[in-house]
Amino acid sequence: QRHGLDGVAVAQPGADPAPASAGSDPPRLLHLAAVTPVKDQLTVVEALARVRDLPWTADLTGPLDVDPGYTARVEAALDRHRLTDRVRLTGPVDGAGLERAWDAADLLLLPSRAETWGMAVTEGLARGVPAVVSRGTGAEEALGCAEDGSVPGAAVPAGDPDALAAAVRDLLGPGRERARRAARSRRRTLRSWQHTARDVLEAVS
Repeated sequence: QRHGLDGVAVAQPGADPAPASAGSDPPRLLHLAAVTPVKDQLTVVEALARVRDLPWTADLTGPLDVDPGYTARVEAALDRHRLTDRVRLTGPVDGAGLERAWDAADLLLLPSRAETWGMAVTEGLARGVPAVVSRGTGAEEALGCAEDGSVPGAAVPAGDPDALAAAVRDLLGPGRERARRAARSRRRTLRSWQHTARDVLEAVS
């Protein structure tokens, strides 16, 4: 629609089956993305500073060397808000380390400035992990709705630490069980990679 093109096919990404995450005590927040301005870890840090009265820990997991200057700003913000004892910049993880990160997660944060889809959201939902994403991005589309229409997390305006903090406060408090139920329901409706492959084949055949 934006570019006036006809005959465009869409093959939404799928999700591999995965075990449900066990979570942590206190709750673990996971931000899974390269540390860059687009992924907006600075807004995440500012939001977490507003909910420091709640019990939680957070991992900002992803490559640190894509934009070293931005990474330094994130580290400075953690120091300024005295959050270094609760928020870890872990660097990238994969394989068994990534599986451990997912198993420990209670809530995914992906309030990016832009997202075409948001694979981390789909991967989290495959494990029953709710997410907070940026409104109007592909990550909101990936988040979707549960079978009863409830949202497995929340969508907030990009770059708004107050809105992000309010969503985290709700999803660690009164909205926690609702979001978990919705995420478990959404888990059952995720498309498989076989569906994605079929859509591609139909489009090119």
